[in-house]
Amino acid sequence: MAGEWHCEKRPFNKTESVAKDNENVPESGCLSIIVLGASGDLAKKKTFPALFNLYRQGFLQSNEVHIFGYARTKISDDDLRDRIKGYLPHGKDGTQHVTDFLQLIKYVTGSYDAPEGFQALDKAISEHEISKNSTEGSSRRLFYLALPPSVYPPVCKMIKSYCMNKSDLGGWTRIVVEKPFGKDLASAEELSSQIGALFEEPQIYRIDHYLGKELVQNLLVLRFANRLFLPLWNRDNIANVQIVFREDFGTEGRGGYFDQYGIIRDIIQNHLLQVLCLVAMEKPVSMKPEHIRDEKVKVLQSVDPIKDEEVVLGQYEGYKDDETVPSESNTPTFATMILRIHNERWEGVPFILKAGKALNSRKAEIRVQFKDVPGDIFKCQKQGRNEFVIRLQPSEAMYMKLTVKQPGLEMSTAQSELDLSYKQRYQGVVIPEAYERLILDTIKGDQQHFVRRDELKAAWQIFTPVLHRIDKGEVKSLPYKPGSRGPAEADQLLERAGYMQTHGYIWIPPTL
Repeated sequence: MAGEWHCEKRPFNKTESVAKDNENVPESGCLSIIVLGASGDLAKKKTFPALFNLYRQGFLQSNEVHIFGYARTKISDDDLRDRIKGYLPHGKDGTQHVTDFLQLIKYVTGSYDAPEGFQALDKAISEHEISKNSTEGSSRRLFYLALPPSVYPPVCKMIKSYCMNKSDLGGWTRIVVEKPFGKDLASAEELSSQIGALFEEPQIYRIDHYLGKELVQNLLVLRFANRLFLPLWNRDNIANVQIVFREDFGTEGRGGYFDQYGIIRDIIQNHLLQVLCLVAMEKPVSMKPEHIRDEKVKVLQSVDPIKDEEVVLGQYEGYKDDETVPSESNTPTFATMILRIHNERWEGVPFILKAGKALNSRKAEIRVQFKDVPGDIFKCQKQGRNEFVIRLQPSEAMYMKLTVKQPGLEMSTAQSELDLSYKQRYQGVVIPEAYERLILDTIKGDQQHFVRRDELKAAWQIFTPVLHRIDKGEVKSLPYKPGSRGPAEADQLLERAGYMQTHGYIWIPPTL
């Protein structure tokens, strides 16, 4: 009958990663953390030290956790322990912690694409679970793939076939995968499809360590817990936003690997774009992971295609001296590019993403520059605009650049700042490493700081066209001297975009 209301039952989509409000089954089983690629650099420099810090702080208990290393290298348990021991930060009184932690580690050797090694790994994990009296299906297995993306599909297939939990009594199997997630949209989608055919989205944790940084995680609190920013954070007040990553060293012997990717794939398409999402997104409905990630996806889908005239690429002189780098390489070691978000909040505001190696300083920061004061009665616009700066590394800080009266008898103005420097304000507080926080989130099942599949796809849709033009040589990398600011053309692009540099003012981190 026309005008009648009726209820329709919606089927639940199992691939949706929805946070559980009421967890009926407690996680009581033992925890096995498996580091695949355990003999590699990433594992010994990042993964194992992060696990050690979680253990030292009591987040991993020796009576419930065991750590397994897996790789092709034929070494013993003690050999692996000796390899990683020097990378564990133990301080003056932490020697016993190191000794105890290393005893939690067992090594299994095997191929990444053959059953025998993974059957041996499953047997070792099962023996640990039985020794802890874990009910079958209540145990938790976390697989950390500290491996090149090319081996993700075979490794995931082996895990799915031979190393999964047998049933679900509060237990789980999760996998953590590292960037790069592909080299362009097609390769990323192929990788996602291969992994997605084996695991559901709630089981997959695509890690981007920038999302674990203290001040990146502070962004949502700053924006949505402070009334001060709510009316200011839009096109009416903000002139431009810069998100900057600078290193003062080159590829340092990694030239051959870096040349396959370049600075855009290595830094901008993932780290800086994730930061842009948090700066630009709308307020989520709640702090549930899916609500936050929904808003990030909306930002990415609102980004206009990148114009070639709003891209400046650079390659530092001496980059091709590395024997592993092709002599005709056009791979950029520096890039400045402007992204424009086509929505009501940000129309007309350039988001400037800038990253480079072998520059004159090392830092990562977000710089929000506000528009000029209308009707400037103090004639002080030349001194510089108001800026809100979030220093991500080093010397974590937030400061607001303001124009104030210069102390003295005359009515003259000067640039100064309101400063929250973490080392000064939070003395004695240890800021956790990004990997510690993200591994702990994985154990808790919190996907807020991980990249969802549709988010990854939207990110590659933005950058793939310009990356293909660079790969074809249609956009050239300009030479720049190591230790410089990069190509002069990059500063000219910023000027055209409306960025006004402050001359004569330098922020100095306060001393304790």
